[in-house]
Amino acid sequence: MLELDHLAVAAETLEAGRAFVERALGVSLQPGGRHAHFGTHNLLLGLEDGLYLEVIAVDPAAAKPGYPRWFDLDRFAGAPRLNNWICRTNDMAGTVAKLPQAGRPVSLSRGDLRWQMAVPEDGILPCDGLFPALIKWQCAAHPATLLRATGCRLKRLIVRHPQADKLNVEIGAMIEDKRISFEPGPAGLIAEFDTPGGVRILQ
Repeated sequence: MLELDHLAVAAETLEAGRAFVERALGVSLQPGGRHAHFGTHNLLLGLEDGLYLEVIAVDPAAAKPGYPRWFDLDRFAGAPRLNNWICRTNDMAGTVAKLPQAGRPVSLSRGDLRWQMAVPEDGILPCDGLFPALIKWQCAAHPATLLRATGCRLKRLIVRHPQADKLNVEIGAMIEDKRISFEPGPAGLIAEFDTPGGVRILQ
């Protein structure tokens, strides 16, 4: 089985991503760090129920890796947007065997954090990037427990795609989370949050 782990907003720069999320949700992000393997960096936002949100962008101070970056960031352009949803597994090998389109496991670290992420060879997840990225944490503390509380809680995540039925068949049976729904329509993610300022939308 899979569990929703976190959401990712992609941006051309961290500052653009910060402005987008803070304007949309009315709360402040906190520092994240660098991902040396993929030449990216992030900012973080703690959510209730053990979830978190990250803003991720290419790190201009990092050398470009000799392979595609994750989350299709090599091709990302335009305004920041909610770009990916990441699901946690306790059995990466078994889950990738069932969902080979998720990519191959890559071992990663940042500070005291250790994890595996399944990344396609070209860095592009199926279904216009709306196939969930798979993660397995290999450290004592989940990142969400290290973030300050913001009073934000995910109410609903809509995975919208022309092939929503296919996604639901492939993924829906592996994740029991009533907050997640699959709807036909133009490709994109829509997340609804309860925040200190009321219900807010991120997409």
